[in-house]
Amino acid sequence: MPCSRSVGVVVVNYEAGPALIGCVASLRAAGLEEIVVVDNASRDGSLVALAAADSAVELVPEGRNLGYGAAVNAGVERLTKRFGEPESVLVCNPDLELQRDAVDALRLALETADDCAVVGPALYWPSGEHYPSARAFPTYGTALAHGLLAQFVPNNRWSRRYRQDELALGATSGEHPEVDWVSGACFLVRTRAFVSVGGFDEAYFMYVEDLDLCWRLRRAGWSVRYVPEAHVVHAQGLSASRHPYRMLVAHHASTWRFARRRVVGTERLALPAIGGGIAARLGVSLARQALRRSSSRSSVH
Repeated sequence: MPCSRSVGVVVVNYEAGPALIGCVASLRAAGLEEIVVVDNASRDGSLVALAAADSAVELVPEGRNLGYGAAVNAGVERLTKRFGEPESVLVCNPDLELQRDAVDALRLALETADDCAVVGPALYWPSGEHYPSARAFPTYGTALAHGLLAQFVPNNRWSRRYRQDELALGATSGEHPEVDWVSGACFLVRTRAFVSVGGFDEAYFMYVEDLDLCWRLRRAGWSVRYVPEAHVVHAQGLSASRHPYRMLVAHHASTWRFARRRVVGTERLALPAIGGGIAARLGVSLARQALRRSSSRSSVH
């Protein structure tokens, strides 16, 4: 099998259940040997089950939930101490499965573009529907329109622009278009680039840390690319679905942090309006979540 001791893996687990075993099995099938799983204080037995299924995995059980970015940073540190610094690190959610040749496609794309720091695969739902991995940095107008309209009209033009739908669906095998950022659910990052910008910003507990990382890497002169021939199935939100309100608050808090970080000079005059838009979107999201849960309970009874 062609794979690669030059690629190490960090998986962040939080109560992913049996999906964690499937994820690691797909990484093994891809030929990956150096796998670190950082567990954010799961209580569902998933880490114990993984240890029984694959005793060679390097386990890092944290005593508390560090959040996603901090857990990845801890995983990269353990990976380097345990195996030596790899040329690149595959960062993974625990609820995904990689197609057998996906890692080789990502590695080849990264190795053939010297200026590239991050490559992201094509993500798909288990149903086969495409999940937006390659995305554009949000402008004020796009962010506001996408944030408020996407919940009611998912296919509006601002959301399509933000999700880079045409680019992602139009890219063909062998084409690796440059994009602003890719989803942190799964990507391959050049280790020296990751380390040079300090890894993930640990002030983000969940969400937007991937956008922030790619933004800082691009500001440092690196590029980010999308690799359509690398296919990954992502059963998104297994752990988030257990704590929906907490995750919604975390998502919007991270969005606000990035907005405050990105704007400079006179642009900061727009921050009150941006904050108001984020707060409004959070309110709508929480209300819709409450309505869904109420409807679900009613249907059961």
